[in-house]
Amino acid sequence: MTMELRHLRHFVVVAEEGHITRAAERLGMQQPPLSQRIKAIESELGVQLFRRKARGVELTEAGRVFLNRARATLAQHDGAIEATRSAARGEQGRLRVGVMPTALFHPFVPFAIRAFRTAFPMVSLTLDECLSKEALERLRNDQMDVAFMRAPLTEPQSLIVNPLLVEPMVVALPSDHALARRGRGGTLSLKDLAGETFIVYARQLGPAFYEATMAACLKAGFSPRLGQEAPRITSALSLVAVGLGISLVPACMQRMTMDGIAYQRLKGASQPKAVLSLASRRGEPSPVVRNFVSLVRQAARNLHTDPGKSSTIRRSG
Repeated sequence: MTMELRHLRHFVVVAEEGHITRAAERLGMQQPPLSQRIKAIESELGVQLFRRKARGVELTEAGRVFLNRARATLAQHDGAIEATRSAARGEQGRLRVGVMPTALFHPFVPFAIRAFRTAFPMVSLTLDECLSKEALERLRNDQMDVAFMRAPLTEPQSLIVNPLLVEPMVVALPSDHALARRGRGGTLSLKDLAGETFIVYARQLGPAFYEATMAACLKAGFSPRLGQEAPRITSALSLVAVGLGISLVPACMQRMTMDGIAYQRLKGASQPKAVLSLASRRGEPSPVVRNFVSLVRQAARNLHTDPGKSSTIRRSG
């Protein structure tokens, strides 16, 4: 007889029951075939596994050793099957998440990531801060799985960019600027900024913010006077803090307090907006990535319909 996993299961049940008839009932089979199978296992091993008693059977010393190994083998087999099925469901694996610097300041992003980690605790997740251009390139080269970013001007054919939410942009001013003295929570129109020097993102690194600033100012009736370009949002705010100009930034950046900076809201039809999106590869085969995209999109929909619902996000499936 060639020993199979089912034979090991039969042996384990007999060992646990200590009785051939009860073991046969538990296995849903007749007692004679089960007795024959146990004898065949003993014959193949060349050892006695059970001592027959008047009211059942008990393990020999060799039988106890075989029981431990049989259980370990079955557990390993069952674990391999479950791990494989779990991976196919996207419950195990890895996920490489890119996050644009400004996205880290929006409370939605850490909330969505925490929700995913709660729903799929066996997934190994890594975060990497990067700018939009870099994120798009790394997504295309399979060096990143998903990226929270500001919507690109054009969507690459190989990627899907899912808009999640829209937030207003505010103006960051030097704290001693005349327009900053209107008081905390005051509002300005873009026309009020017509004579100011704008600190902008480098166009090649953050085209979405650069174009949003230019378009909003032109809509308000003026062409902005551009000052120094900044590679990152924190760099732009540092330049504002030392008095080199002003900058339009997403409203979530007000969560970043910095000496020398005051934030003011903008009013009017030309108020610029910042779109937060999630980018992933088109036709993505990874169930882990598909689960993440689905969960994040659900959280964003909940946020739009009822901000309180976002806390009840659940895994799908």
